[in-house]
Amino acid sequence: MTARLSLYRKAEHELYKLDRSVKAQFYDFCHVFRNNSKQPGLKLKKLKGDSRIWSARVNDSYRALLTPTGVDADGIESWLVIAVRHRKDVYEELQVAVNRVTGEIEFVDLAVVGDSALRRAGITLTPAEPDKATASAAPTAEPAQPQTDPPLLAAYTADQLRELGVADQLIELALAVTDSTELDQLVEGAPLLSKDVLYGLAAGMSIEEVRKEITQPVELSHEPDLGDFAAALTRTKVTAVDDDVQAAIDEGDFRAWKVFLHPTQERIVHRHYNGPARVSGGPGTGKTIVALHRVKHLAEQLPLGHNKPILLTTFTKNLTTDLRLRLSSLIEPELLARVEIAHIDQLAARVLGENTAPGRGRQRVYDHVALNEMRQLLAELDDRRWEPEFLLEEWEQVILGQSVPNRSAYFQARRAGRGRSLTRPERNHIWKLIEQFTARLDKLGVETWGQASERAARFEIERAAKIRARREYKEEVGGKDLIHRDDSSGMRYLGYRYRHIVVDEAQDLSPAHWKMLRAMADPDLPNDMFIAGDAHQRIYDHQVALGALGVNIRGRSSRLTLSYRTTKEILADALRVVEPRKSGQTVDYDDLDDGTDNLSGYRSVLHGPAPAFTPYDSWDGELAGLATTLAAWRNELSTDDNGSPRDPSGHIAVCVADRDMVSQTMYYLVTKAGITCAELTKDGPKGDGEVHVGTMHRFKGLEYQRLAIVGASDGIIPRTNVIERFRTEDPPRYEREQRKARSLLFVATTRARDALNISWHDKPSPYLPI
Repeated sequence: MTARLSLYRKAEHELYKLDRSVKAQFYDFCHVFRNNSKQPGLKLKKLKGDSRIWSARVNDSYRALLTPTGVDADGIESWLVIAVRHRKDVYEELQVAVNRVTGEIEFVDLAVVGDSALRRAGITLTPAEPDKATASAAPTAEPAQPQTDPPLLAAYTADQLRELGVADQLIELALAVTDSTELDQLVEGAPLLSKDVLYGLAAGMSIEEVRKEITQPVELSHEPDLGDFAAALTRTKVTAVDDDVQAAIDEGDFRAWKVFLHPTQERIVHRHYNGPARVSGGPGTGKTIVALHRVKHLAEQLPLGHNKPILLTTFTKNLTTDLRLRLSSLIEPELLARVEIAHIDQLAARVLGENTAPGRGRQRVYDHVALNEMRQLLAELDDRRWEPEFLLEEWEQVILGQSVPNRSAYFQARRAGRGRSLTRPERNHIWKLIEQFTARLDKLGVETWGQASERAARFEIERAAKIRARREYKEEVGGKDLIHRDDSSGMRYLGYRYRHIVVDEAQDLSPAHWKMLRAMADPDLPNDMFIAGDAHQRIYDHQVALGALGVNIRGRSSRLTLSYRTTKEILADALRVVEPRKSGQTVDYDDLDDGTDNLSGYRSVLHGPAPAFTPYDSWDGELAGLATTLAAWRNELSTDDNGSPRDPSGHIAVCVADRDMVSQTMYYLVTKAGITCAELTKDGPKGDGEVHVGTMHRFKGLEYQRLAIVGASDGIIPRTNVIERFRTEDPPRYEREQRKARSLLFVATTRARDALNISWHDKPSPYLPI
């Protein structure tokens, strides 16, 4: 072997998009190059623009672009493949450098930059291999074009862009672009940090925000040597090219997801935290990907063993199933075996099972059952002072959420986010009603999941108290009679359940859930809790302040702002759902810790068609229109880009507001349109139908190439008969219910990756951005 090869991560990402035949020939090229990098058939030569970039022949049409990174003690050269390009897209002006902020190797490709931007900057690209017909003609530089429209980034200077980490070769061009289309073309070939910085500034983030949220998380603690490529390579995300490279490349886009983290995401994943940490961001910014990679990172640091010291949890069963599938494809089986993957209610049930005598357990019921019992109680008492929904929420969010033990404690209980304040007599009256309600449930032998979570939290808090008492005793006696004490108290194996807890979709957990989780991990150990969530996607009415629940994330919060799933066109309309621009209309969202959050700087890196908004006169007419849309989508997705047939199943979905509409929609599509359907349930799609149909709640955490939202009518989204009564009698709750409904529609719209159709009959929902 005369050479070692590594793949630059952007080159690896690009390889997945090439034809299988080109991938195979690239593998052959790698084999030849490693054995004899001077083999004449490779036609290895320097580019004229940057002497550190070499071109080598993969086949008649494709070239590998490489840069040497050093020679080891045995005389073996190390090379980094920075791109694989069609020869017509290889220009002399390509450049490679070391980034002054990250210290990583960066490849800058101006071949994808728009002609207008290049002309304004006075740049002409020179083909490295010009066509024979034009080979004798010397390239002529076109004069720089006068600026017509104001630059998009006119408010910034070259020095500011340089300090933020934008590649030198792109700064002049970045300051010359005049619209978002030119910016998109510029960053298509840009290093990842440059892309994130420029998009952040263009989206309205301040210099300080970009520095804090994008640059600082990836900044080296010292200034790198910009000429030391060997040192830079150790800081650069690369994949070693070995005999398994062909299989790796053939895995396609899913492998790209497994290895491809943006710099900000990667730093969050690998950072050491001295306490609970949180990552927030809008849909598609990679919060779940970061959480899964965080689990992988933590698992790789574990000492040898067979226990499960890492917990990965989320709110619902179907999301847990999805997390398990994705994590199993990300880490090796022996590491996966060290991770407990369970949804939060499953975890609570397990704790209760361990602490309840056989035959003494209660049947757990969902909230709609408890609500019916509350209605019956109020009817029997002829008490019309409080709505049953309000009482049930007061019980679950305040009394259960704070483990309020008695009436005196309820008088002092914190009620942040619960609407209007309550007087002492009102609290007294509510407490009496709740006592009668819980006695009613006890008599029936049932409990709600909220009750179960609160009981589980108390058991875990008691367990944690015993662990602390054991530690204090050990410190006091120096361990002299610890064994005797353990034997007599049954505490020999008592310890915290988990070393690390990773939570996805954190905004939907209740206070009791958080108290239980906090007690399950040792707060004295680093990296104890990692939390991913977005309050704009809260679709359940759980108001929490993490600090008040013992989960202190202050100073350990990160924010992601770039969406890699939803197109700009879809995102623009989705943002107007949760952050309307209508005069006098504002919607505030909390940050899970007594502060406020917004989606400032949130931006997509993808383009696609604008969402379609279609009115209909009736529900039947809307369903007929839906069938036509789905049939067209099915035909479009039935072949790939090369014209080969493919199965469109699982790529198209229909989202509705409630279960009745699910049944009606599926019945129409199957019986009237001949379109097979699979219903989205808590366990995932039920059946193998080509189109998935479900309520908005079921789409949490999912994504589809094409999505139709039907029944988006006034009175349905939101259910005005449910919330209108709060408009005058409880304005704060009215606003909270509206915010929850907006979040539900926001979640639904951002499940679409490429195309989104929204329809309604009669009047449209007031939340639609039309």
